[in-house]
Order: sequence, then C-alpha cells, then structure tokens
Amino acid sequence: MTQSRKLIEVSLPLEAINRESAREKSIRHGHPSTLHLWWSRKPTAAARAVLFAQLVDDPSSHPDQFPTDEAQKIERDRLHDIIRRLVVWADAGDEHLLREAHEEILKSTNGNPPAILDPFAGGGTIPLEAQRLGLEAHASDLNPVAVLITKALVDIPSKFAGHPPVFPGAAESRMGTWPRATGLAEDVRRYGAWMCERVLDRIGHLYPMATLPDGSKAPVIAWIWARTVTCPNPGCGIEMPLSSKWWLNRNRGKEAYIVPEVVADADAASRRSVAYTVGHGTAGAPGKDDGGTVGRSGATCVACRATVDLKYVRAEGCANRMGTQLMAVVAETNRQRVYLPPTPEHSAVAAVPRPEDVPTGKLSTHPQYMGTPRYGMTQWADLFTSRQLTALTTFSDLVAEARKQAIEDAQAAGLPDGPGLAEGGITGPAYADAIATFLALCASKMAVFHCSLARWRPDATKTAPAFGRQAISMAWDFAECQPFAGAGGDWQGVVSGAASALDRLVPLAKGHTSQADAATRDYSGYLISTDPPYYDNVPYGDLSDFFYIWLRRSLRDVYPDLFSTMLVPKAGELVANTQRHGGIEGASAFFQAGFEHVFARARASAREAFPIVTIQVLGVSFVTGGAAGSTFGTCLLRR
Repeated sequence: MTQSRKLIEVSLPLEAINRESAREKSIRHGHPSTLHLWWSRKPTAAARAVLFAQLVDDPSSHPDQFPTDEAQKIERDRLHDIIRRLVVWADAGDEHLLREAHEEILKSTNGNPPAILDPFAGGGTIPLEAQRLGLEAHASDLNPVAVLITKALVDIPSKFAGHPPVFPGAAESRMGTWPRATGLAEDVRRYGAWMCERVLDRIGHLYPMATLPDGSKAPVIAWIWARTVTCPNPGCGIEMPLSSKWWLNRNRGKEAYIVPEVVADADAASRRSVAYTVGHGTAGAPGKDDGGTVGRSGATCVACRATVDLKYVRAEGCANRMGTQLMAVVAETNRQRVYLPPTPEHSAVAAVPRPEDVPTGKLSTHPQYMGTPRYGMTQWADLFTSRQLTALTTFSDLVAEARKQAIEDAQAAGLPDGPGLAEGGITGPAYADAIATFLALCASKMAVFHCSLARWRPDATKTAPAFGRQAISMAWDFAECQPFAGAGGDWQGVVSGAASALDRLVPLAKGHTSQADAATRDYSGYLISTDPPYYDNVPYGDLSDFFYIWLRRSLRDVYPDLFSTMLVPKAGELVANTQRHGGIEGASAFFQAGFEHVFARARASAREAFPIVTIQVLGVSFVTGGAAGSTFGTCLLRR
C-alpha cells in the first residue's frame, strides 16, 4: 500500500515559522518558558507547526481529490495558511483555531491520531504543543528537573482542568466557571501570597529600607557587592576589590557609577581600606571599558596599582580567603532608581549566620562549563551568600506548610481525602501536591536571582539573573536582590509569572510524563517528535543540580521517586562530556553510540504511516518509514 506523504516532507511556510519563533524570544508575560528556566528550549511556534505538518497529509497524497498540480498547490496553500495562523503567539490560546487544526489532523489520521512521544522532553515544549493541538502527549526525560517542569506544564493542568480554586474565598472572586487551569492558577497566586506573608514575618528584618539624602526611606532593589582578596604587594596589603565594572547606570543624562577611594582606617592610620561613594554625570565617569579592576588577564589593586595574576586570586579563593565588600545600594522611589553609597547598617545586616541545614553537593569541575570551582566555590551552597541561603531555605521549606494548608482547604471545598498526586486520582492531597509543585518551581526559580552569580546591568538598570549563558560563570561583582521589593527577584513577581503561564495553557488532551532513559524506554505505539541533546553544547545534568537541590528540599515527600538521589543522575545522560567519558574521543564515541542506539530502537517500532521528527539547532529532520526502507529529509528552522 502506498503511504501518504506528510506536509513536512513536501513544504512548510518557513518564513512565517521563523519570524514568529524569533518573536517569541521577547515574550515574557504568560509564556510557558517563564515558569522555570530550562536550557535550549524550542520555540512553541516551531513545535506547533512541525507537529501539525508531521501528521497532516500533503495534497499530493490524494490525487483523487487533487488531481492536478494547481489543485494541490491551492490545497497546500490552505494548509500553510493554517500553520501561519497557528504559529502566532497571540492566537496560541484560540480554541476555535486549535479545533480547526485538530480537525485537519483527524482527516489525515482516519479520526485516530497517534499519541505523541518526546523521549528528550527537556522544558516540555513538544508535548505541551501536542496537547494544545488535542493530541495525547507523552514525555520522558532522565533529568528529574526536566520531568518536573514538563509535569507542571502538561500533566497537572490537564488533570485539574475546570476545577475552581480552593483557597478560602477565591472561588467567589469572579462569576462563572474556571476554564482550563485558571482555577489552579488562582490558587498558585493565593498560596504564593500566603507564603510571602509568612516569609516576610520570618526574615523581613534582613532587608532594611534605604535612607535617602533627604532623610526619607525607600525600599532597596539590590545591594551591589564585589569579591575581594588581599593585595599580594607587601607594601600594600589592602583588601582589594575585584570588580568588573564601576557603572551603575549608563543611560544618558542619568549616569551613576561607583567611586572607590583608599582611606585610612579610623582605629589605625597605618591600615588602609577601600571606601565607596557614588558619582553622577559624565565628569570623572569610567571609560567605555567600565574601568573595573579584574578581567581575563588578571586584576589590578586600586591602592598601589599592582597587577595581580589570576593564579593568585584562585589560590586565595581555594584557601577560603576571598571576601566580599558592599559597594553600593540601589533603591527605588517614585519608579526611579536611586544609587546610594554603602552604610555600616546595610553591611552588617547581610552578615547573618549561614543556615545549618543547607543543600549539599559538589559542582562539576568541567572547565568548559564550570568557572567557580577554580576559585574555591566547589559546593552548590558556595554560590549563595548567607542571607540568600536564609531566604531560599525559608521559601523552600514553606512550600510544605502551604501544601499542608492547601490539603485542609481542598477538603473543606469538597475534594475527598485520598492518595497524593504521584498515585493518581483527584483528591484533596493530590490537588495540594499540584499547588506545591508550582510553588516549589517558583522557589527554585528565585535562585537564579538570589545567588552570587547574578549581575547588575547598568544599561538596563536591573539585575541580570544567573545563566546568561549555559554555564556556571564566575561573577566578580554581583547584585544581591530584595525578595519583597517588586523588582527583579521579587517573590510575588515570580509567582505571578508562573500563574500567568498556567492561565494561558490549553490542556485539550491528557498528558503523561515520566522519568526514563531514552536508551531503554519503550517506543511501541508512539509517534516520535523530539528535540535531542546537542553533543557537548549543554551539560544539562551538571547545570540542573543548581535547581535540583532546592526542588528536592521542597518536594521529596511529594515525588519520592523523582527526588530519591542527592543530585541529578548523570551516568546515562546523552551528552558528550569529556570528563565523564575519558576525553574528547571517548565522549564523542559515547554520544554517537548512544544517539544511534536510541533512534535505532525508535525506528524499530516506528509508525509506518508517519515520519519521525527531530527539531534541532539548525533545522527539522525527519525519517519516514520504519526499520526497513526509510527516507531522510531536513528543512531549515531557527531556534
């Protein structure tokens, strides 16, 4: 029997798909990527378009209906028009359009579309978009952080679609029903605010207001710190700041910058230290190179101008002799940033004792991705200040308290007692587990702002979170955020972003996500559409420990199997890691053999009527046919 050619095997409206995929990078409000960081996510537009074209027949497969090239072109243009509308983010929740697309899929699959499987689920884009198109979505990943993100986007919203919120009084806050996952989203907001009140009561005193020049008070947005080491010059010995920049605001007419000054200590004139003030305007401002004291070639002492090799700085860090100094305080008043010099009060309040119960675990020392271990920051907890550890442990631990309260509220609202989310069923404990999952993801996401890898951006006058690239990079000067100030790193803002993403989901079919190794899992009966790993581009396991340590703290009782290990499992991870596999040749051989093994198994049980599709960095590849007799094709798509 002649197989139908699918649209993806003939043509796609690539210009529209690429255009909308590029636009997605600037979308924040309500986008699923805002729920939690994951590396190398595929645009939802590309995933929607590819899934549709993977399932829908090309008109050339039906010469009885479209006997001429012209007739086929007209029909193909009609299908392309559906794709052009599908990829527009503003219309991604248009259920009329989604039903139209689903009807086309049904026509090409005899009313019985296959279940979609992504065995490298990552951030969950492909199963999420399969579900949006009304397709049964299955996903798996070896990495527990990826599994949890995908569960939150795909499994949980479909399970509790249509349920009203259970927080006291929330269901009466609006008239009518609570479609899709809007009820769950409202509960995430309400319990997030419930948590915020309790965290503020417990640690709010650690975040004092700033005193402005006129004596009034204003909330602090961020504290700007620099790491320090002792100058190795015997005639100097000052505690020298290691700052990559002095700028606080580089915008024309609003220039502000840190001015370091060497001063004699009040109690001993023979000792000197560095004091900091804030300068304004262009006179005396740093140059275009930011005028910092440290870079790739080494550091410079602000007092004696001695040059210091980075080997010395690394040795001091490894000997636990690297310190920090507060350089500036950023406050906000009347929606304007105000830059202030440090005060003894603000320096002292940050010097809290390190919590005794902090997450443990060592960072990888892979030089390609991990910059901090060479400076003595070898444990995950070393990437956070004591105040940041206090805040993150408080938020993470309060997730369990919120879950306990949600169980009581859910049962008072009429949901029955019973097993939790991991065991299935719609019960009070299961619904509370769902709320806890989103709150834990919010607490975990807070870590990218509340760590000593976050930087101050003088061009945008805001904090840039960690992971500006796919690595743990050393940050010499860092911005310590305020979790209650309404700016970057604010808890309520993170919760609002998660709830907005949940509001916009369209769970038109069930989702099923599990932790599984792609090399050993079963592929029978599924249609494969996936975004596989990229050789050595992203060390997912090594990086995701940054989040795993906090998620495990919050959710190990909810997902005991998913968080059974101290850190993310890495041995079977399909990446070319030279440290793990004996150098470049060993890493290459491991990746190639693993990749071939996974797709050989997938092809052995492939659905003959549909192509297997991989969405990769440079494009979309597809294989048609099963284990015997296959054809291969590719088309160019943007990331």
